[in-house]
Amino acid sequence: MADKYLLRVTVGPSYDVSSHKLVDVNASTPTAISSDLISASLNVRIQNYHRSVPPKRVPSTSPYFEQEPHKYNNDQYSIAFKFTLKPPPKDMSSRNETGEVEDDSGEEIADEDGVGNIGVSGADLQFGNDFDHPIRDRLPPGFGTAMRIVKWWVDPGLDGDPYADEPYLYGPALSSFNAVRVGSGEYSEEKGGLWVEEGGDQEWRRQVGVPGGDSQDGGKQRQKWALKQENLEKWVWEYGREYSVDFFNPYIDFGEFALRLPGFSLGIMRYWDGQGLSANVKRLHQLRYVLRNKKTKQVYLVVLFTLHLKEDVNEDGGLKPAAVEALKKRSGGMEDEKGEPLGDAEIREDGEGLGNKKDGEVDEDGMVEGARKKLEGTKVGGEEDVD
Repeated sequence: MADKYLLRVTVGPSYDVSSHKLVDVNASTPTAISSDLISASLNVRIQNYHRSVPPKRVPSTSPYFEQEPHKYNNDQYSIAFKFTLKPPPKDMSSRNETGEVEDDSGEEIADEDGVGNIGVSGADLQFGNDFDHPIRDRLPPGFGTAMRIVKWWVDPGLDGDPYADEPYLYGPALSSFNAVRVGSGEYSEEKGGLWVEEGGDQEWRRQVGVPGGDSQDGGKQRQKWALKQENLEKWVWEYGREYSVDFFNPYIDFGEFALRLPGFSLGIMRYWDGQGLSANVKRLHQLRYVLRNKKTKQVYLVVLFTLHLKEDVNEDGGLKPAAVEALKKRSGGMEDEKGEPLGDAEIREDGEGLGNKKDGEVDEDGMVEGARKKLEGTKVGGEEDVD
C-alpha cells in the first residue's frame, strides 16, 4: 500500500502552503525562509527516503545518521534549524502605564532603552503537531496507550488532544528539542549540513540557570530542567539572537510509515487508504510540525510532511493540478464505503503480531508490558510511570 505514495516535505512561515518552499531532504544545503516574525534556515533528514520527490535527485539517507549519537540511537529523522525571532512591529503610541511598548496582542516588548521583555518566554514558545481537521476516526486502536508511552518516555512535556476537532500535540520548545544551542550551529558537509550540539553562549545559559552546558548529556539535563514551569519562565527566546535546534528520534519510520515505540509498532497506512474515500482525502495525508507562540497564537515556522499519490507528482517534484486542488479542499475523518470509521489496526511487536484480542480489540496491557520490558532501567524523561 505504501508504494503508492511519494513523500514531499515543505517549509514555510505559516500554514498557507503557498508560502512554502520544497525541502531537498537529506541535502546538505539548508532551506532558508523569512517573514516579519522569523528568519530561519533548515535541514530535514530522513532515513530510507526511497519514496522521495524527485527520486533521482534526493539521496535515500544522510551522513548525519552515521554520526553519534544518531547512529547509536538509530534515529530515523531530524528537523534541524537555526532561527532568529524578530520583534513584533512597535506602535510607539501604545505604551502601558509603566512606559513599556506593547504589541497588538498586549505582550510587552523591549522599548528603545531595552526596558521590558525582549523576546518570547520559554513557557510560550511551543513546538509540536497540529491539524486543521479531526483525525480521531483515523487513529488506530491502541493509539491512546501509545500516546501515554510517548508522554512517559519520549516527551513528558507534551500536552494536547488528538481526539479534538482541531487536534494538537504541543510541548515547550525548550523541553521538546533534543539539542539547543544559544548561537549558530556548525555547518558541515561531512555531517550532512546544519549540525547542532548542545551549548553555545555558556555565560548566557549560566545566568538563566540552565544545567548541562555542552556536556555529553547536557541536552537531557536541559530538557528535564525545562519540565518545570518556573524554569521555563526564566528562559527568554530573545528577539535578534540566533538559536540553533535539532529535533530527532527513532520513533517515526517514514520508510514504512509506522510509529515504532519501544516494544511494538503501529502501522498507519491502512488508516490512510481504503475503498470509498473521497478523492480529496485519498489524494494526500499530512503530518505538520509547528513552531508557535502559545500566548499570541502567532505561527513562526511550519514543516509539512505530505504523502501524495505518485500519479499526482511531477518528476521535478511539482504538483499536478489534482494534487493542488486536494491541498485546497482536503477534508477530515476517513470512512469506508458504508460510512463507518476504518478499523482493524496493524499492531506488531518486534516484527511479530502483538495479539489483537478479537474484532479489532487491542491488548493494551500487552502494549504497556512490552514497553516496560524494553525500557526497564533506561527511563530518562518523565517523573511518572505508565499505569
